[in-house]
Amino acid sequence: MPQRSLSNEELATKIDTSDEWIVARTGISNRHIAADGELTSDLAYNAAVDALASAGLAATELDLIVLATATPDETFPATATKVQARLGVAGIPAFDVQAVCSGFIYALAVADNFIKAGQARNVLVIGAETFSRILDWEDRTTCVLFGDGAGAVVLRAEDTIEGAGCEQRGIMSTHLHADGRHHDMLYVDGGPSSTGTAGFLRMRGREVFRHAVGNLTSVVIEALEANNMEPEAIDWLVPHQANQRIIDHTAKKLKLPAEKIVLTVGEHGNTSAASVPLALNEAVSDGRIKQGHVILMEAMGGGFTWGAVLARW
Repeated sequence: MPQRSLSNEELATKIDTSDEWIVARTGISNRHIAADGELTSDLAYNAAVDALASAGLAATELDLIVLATATPDETFPATATKVQARLGVAGIPAFDVQAVCSGFIYALAVADNFIKAGQARNVLVIGAETFSRILDWEDRTTCVLFGDGAGAVVLRAEDTIEGAGCEQRGIMSTHLHADGRHHDMLYVDGGPSSTGTAGFLRMRGREVFRHAVGNLTSVVIEALEANNMEPEAIDWLVPHQANQRIIDHTAKKLKLPAEKIVLTVGEHGNTSAASVPLALNEAVSDGRIKQGHVILMEAMGGGFTWGAVLARW
């Protein structure tokens, strides 16, 4: 996370809002904002270094880097290549995935399929964003929601051990969807090919809320059915941290108790593609997620895109 935090109280001194108004509608109390000159690639690199250390893997052992972001350093090259250069691993493929808030879920699916196809054994997957750079700070309905950050994981191929008497760990299945008909509900009003500017984030909140609850509920059920599991089999739901009301409504539809849900939205805000790995990291670091636990990660973002990943830690 960037060092600088921005509380609701501080925001209320700049725009017409209040801590009570923001918390009641979103569950967010705080978010982190990148410093001047602090880039998406900087946050991504720091997350990558931490992930490699946690995995006990040297950067030179990587076969692939997949970075999910909607806020790259530049139009091109891919921000993943900047992280690659800083890690000192020239030659391996490195590219960005753009699926907005679903980006990390999409990137996990890409990495999983590279491994299953035998084209990679060690893959670094990163979600990193500096959404503060595309916010209209005079629009209180959107600027209060988002923050900056990065998270990363390492996926590593393991040979199945027959007869070991234990269930196989790793990614069990991935499920991705998109529906471009809903562009106008959540988008950025700029781009190289349209306005020649970066633009600002625009959102129709009520419509996004309705689609998010429906789409996320259905993709979680899809993931469970694909693995012949009931909701009770989930040890932890690690959702995209967009809005606590979306998370609460989705959990209610799935009949998942609150004690099985990892929540970081209050302190991080919506960090888009970084939100799932940041929440995952917090729950692993504090000991909630343990080896053998079944975790279900899900997200929905502009496009619309949405998806889920079911894994055994």
